[in-house]
Amino acid sequence: MASHIVGYPRMGPKRELKFALESFWDGKSSAEDLQKVASGLRASIWKQMKDAGIKYIPSNTFSNYDQVLDTTAMLGAVPPRYGWTGGEIGFDTYFSMARGNASVPAMEMTKWFDTNYHFIVPELGPDMKFTYASHKAVNEYKEAKALGVDTIPVLISPVSYLALSKPAKGVDKSFCLLSLLPKVIAVYKEVVADLKAAGASWIQFDEPILVLDLDSQKLQAISAAYAELESALSGLNVLVETYFADVPAEAYQTLTALNCVTAFGFDLVRGTKTLELIKGGFPSGKYLFAGVVDGRNIWANNLAASLDTLNSLESIVGKDKLVVSTSCSLLHTAVDLVNETKLDNEIKSWLAFAAQKIVEVNALAKALCGQKDEAFFSSNASAQASRKSSPRVTNEAVQKAAAALKGSDHRRATNVTARLDAQQKKLNLPMLPTTTIGSFPQTVELRRVRREYKATKISEEEYVNSIKEEIRKVIELQEKLDIDVLVHGEPERNDMVEYFGEQLSGFAFTVNGWVQSYGSRCVKPPIIYGDVSRPKPMTVFWSSTAQSMTKRPMKGMLTGPVTILNWSFVRNDQPRSETTYQIALAIKDEVEDLEKAGITVIQIDEAALREGLPLRKSEQANYLDWAVHGFRITNVGVQDTTQIHTHMCYSNFNDIIHSIIDMDADVITIENSRSDEKLLSVFREGVKYGAGIGPGVYDIHSPRIPPTEEIADRINKMLAVLERNILWVNPDCGLKTRKYDEVNPALTNMVAATKLIRDKLAGGK
Repeated sequence: MASHIVGYPRMGPKRELKFALESFWDGKSSAEDLQKVASGLRASIWKQMKDAGIKYIPSNTFSNYDQVLDTTAMLGAVPPRYGWTGGEIGFDTYFSMARGNASVPAMEMTKWFDTNYHFIVPELGPDMKFTYASHKAVNEYKEAKALGVDTIPVLISPVSYLALSKPAKGVDKSFCLLSLLPKVIAVYKEVVADLKAAGASWIQFDEPILVLDLDSQKLQAISAAYAELESALSGLNVLVETYFADVPAEAYQTLTALNCVTAFGFDLVRGTKTLELIKGGFPSGKYLFAGVVDGRNIWANNLAASLDTLNSLESIVGKDKLVVSTSCSLLHTAVDLVNETKLDNEIKSWLAFAAQKIVEVNALAKALCGQKDEAFFSSNASAQASRKSSPRVTNEAVQKAAAALKGSDHRRATNVTARLDAQQKKLNLPMLPTTTIGSFPQTVELRRVRREYKATKISEEEYVNSIKEEIRKVIELQEKLDIDVLVHGEPERNDMVEYFGEQLSGFAFTVNGWVQSYGSRCVKPPIIYGDVSRPKPMTVFWSSTAQSMTKRPMKGMLTGPVTILNWSFVRNDQPRSETTYQIALAIKDEVEDLEKAGITVIQIDEAALREGLPLRKSEQANYLDWAVHGFRITNVGVQDTTQIHTHMCYSNFNDIIHSIIDMDADVITIENSRSDEKLLSVFREGVKYGAGIGPGVYDIHSPRIPPTEEIADRINKMLAVLERNILWVNPDCGLKTRKYDEVNPALTNMVAATKLIRDKLAGGK
């Protein structure tokens, strides 16, 4: 009876790791305290899997920050600016790479494939010396063994690691990262020898890049890497794990031809085409790890359908060679449904979090070998049926309204240049207008007020007065700093998606459904289980209250439909595009109500537009088409004088810049500083952009305060490629995770730098 879990969430059922990390970073607890929490979490995860009957239990999928950063540490690939002088890499160097420190900035962070998890991008070059500098993989294997659990150590493969890296600053952009393969493999051989000596009998290499459109050079590198590792791996069973999409035919051939590999893992939830490839031919005598339980959503598995799939695979690979697995690491789902006390029983019966998915995997494995738990399967079948027929799921009016959208492409009547002229007449902004992205620091006091209001410990009147007071403070601060377009700071909001979901129908919420986004930051995605509509205005009261406190323009702040979609656990019983159009109609109502209330600048964040981009080129145009259309639906009805902003978080935008232009927003603010201004290269390469644009001038994810000269230098770089009349000045992202003693000096320097450049430009006229 063979079952396997690709990986498991690290934060803990109640975010124990988050609090331990933040306490350590704040100097309130020791490294030993942090290690104690971490080892306690690891032990409980391994025990949970063992108790559930899982045969192949992973180790080294736990991380204090990020698994790619762990690999960088293992390889000793520390950029020189961190001053590491050799030896085992400790927390100091490790967290400096992740978060920066007082003197040097952090490494770049970017999305892990098409998830909302972020990894720390390795910075490599021809001079990088690789040495075995973190023994985490073998230490965690031994730690589990001492607890009586024999695990499969998990490593990101050498080729995937290099493919996810970037050339370090100062290294030619055309530098071939794969040329470092021999140096990197030398370290992997040491790691493998260590694991073998410790008693490991299996090893798992994660090879996620195999689901991308790979050129022959990368496919050859994969063959070469495993051939080079073959002698080191002799005596070990090797599992190569892929996830997030189907594996293209060519990559499938390369993968299944690898000699030293014992087992192949595939995502059969998002990779249904891989099923056809397996049916067309699977190497005899090898194991198939079949990822039939979804690691990226919270819906209970359709056990009967999964069992059918597994039965059809069993006839191809043989009974003793089929292993039931998750589609990917469970890192991307919530931890345990047991901690959900507020969800009603009907919705709860439709769900499975990580802990429940382990049980599902095991139930399927038992059913395969003739030990089917009939009661478990039958209660699963009735939950599937209740979800299909529940009146809470379907709203016919919404279905009709969304269907009626199909005929039009929803564009504003006037072009952006004419609209910007009309808006400038109304807003009368200076050259290089300054603004922030939306949120201001969420203080302990503010969180307390929201918590007490939620628990009905304070009255609605007390709550409203507290929030108004906070808005007043944020406005006074911005006026004092002389920022041009203000925000109200979002003190009433817990999260940019949850806040809206709580006011829309078709959404459900968890208490502890946290998922790691990066480092210690977790998000709690809402669950979209039914048709979406807006019963009443959501933000109009707070935005108009804020506007009444200032003469300067106050931005209305909304989250766009595609971001709400991509940052939620989405129903899997209709196309994602349908759900997006439903959300777009709800946001459209809100935009028009804000305009009626006298709000002249409305920001509709599409932070996660890029994130939903399918991994394969052949599927991207269709996604961008409906995603961009969804955004345009939200603001198609406003007047020319209403300025529509959007904001996007970091990702590589260069390949979708034409879709961004097609969104037809009046102004876009976009992350730029943390990714080393990669964004600007698009404009250097001649893409013409006529709308307003504010590439971020400083990284808000780091506590570092950027000096005025550095920000001025960034603005000058932007002016080299963008017209001065369209350029805006703003931070990279919202400020809610920062403290006021970081925000005040950083914004002071941002405004000072802007005025410096304005004076220069005015003088040069």
